Amino acid sequence: MGLFRKEKKPESTAQAVSVPQTMDRYANMTQYFSGELFENLRKNVPIIDAAIERLIRLIGEFTVKTDDINTDRMLENLFDTINIGGTSCGINSFTTQYLDRLLTYGTAICEIVPTTDYKNIALYIANPRSVTLKRNKQKPLNIDIYSRDTGGEKRVKNPNLIRISTLNPKPDSLYGTSILEGLPFVSSILMNIFDAVGKNWERAGNIRYSVNYKPQDDAMDNQKAREKAQQIATSWADAMGSHEVKDFVSVGNIEIKVIGSDSKILDSEVPVRQCLEQIIAKIGIPPFLLGLSWSATERMATMQADLLTSEIEAYRRILTPVIIHIAKTFLRMRGFERDIKLNWNDITNLDAQGGLNEQ
Repeated sequence: MGLFRKEKKPESTAQAVSVPQTMDRYANMTQYFSGELFENLRKNVPIIDAAIERLIRLIGEFTVKTDDINTDRMLENLFDTINIGGTSCGINSFTTQYLDRLLTYGTAICEIVPTTDYKNIALYIANPRSVTLKRNKQKPLNIDIYSRDTGGEKRVKNPNLIRISTLNPKPDSLYGTSILEGLPFVSSILMNIFDAVGKNWERAGNIRYSVNYKPQDDAMDNQKAREKAQQIATSWADAMGSHEVKDFVSVGNIEIKVIGSDSKILDSEVPVRQCLEQIIAKIGIPPFLLGLSWSATERMATMQADLLTSEIEAYRRILTPVIIHIAKTFLRMRGFERDIKLNWNDITNLDAQGGLNEQ
């Protein structure tokens, strides 16, 4: 008869509210090779872009020496006039662009482009995202290079003209690690703080008022409360919207307050500095080179300068084989075979200050 039929539970009127997670978009960004992520970091966080530019400017210059003075002059003329991607010339432009790609992507790729008469060469710095690296199945230590375009992947015919550099490659990985890896999360916090500070100051600078009308105890005033409130609102809007200074005059018990005046704006100095410390520690450049006036002793500044010197020397060791390979390829096209030695200029504090003054 249905006497023991279970009663239906009343439907709950509560609904789940999904709270937007603003940090989710940064959760999996570093799990794959994405140059766009690191480029956006440099665009959105100026101190990251400035730190990388400082490192590149401080890399310094070099001279190439062989056992023949005529060969030295030939290489010197080559490095002074070599075409870089059709937009610039000179080996210094090459080292600047090549190191920029290396630090940003973790992988830098350049191609030596001979002229039609094979008497001169040009250099083209490829976008790492347009190149695929694969291990050779027969020879695992050899790397096959494929160029990606709208027609698919095509294997490079002459890999001897391609030079690849990687920064801190992980085991069993053909690609390097960007110097910006690990910074998306910290940078997102920094950008959120700046965004919140900007919105708070926009609201604080454009003041909003709360006008409250309190009717008196008599019955007549209570009956006309709505009408009086509309009149007050019209007069207040006219006074606030006028380009001229106007006074607001009214009769009755009226209370005017600034909306949000009781709230306190959070102090962003400490969290911003913590984020900047993480960014600077990852890139490895002293704070004073970025114009940050953080207190530091003379001994600490000396240690920071020594660490910067070791960072620059590490990047020089990556660039040296690439430059030597370019020089040897050029000499082989001319029918020469020479031992080449690359001599970098000394790194001093004066060089660092000079690099900053030039900027």
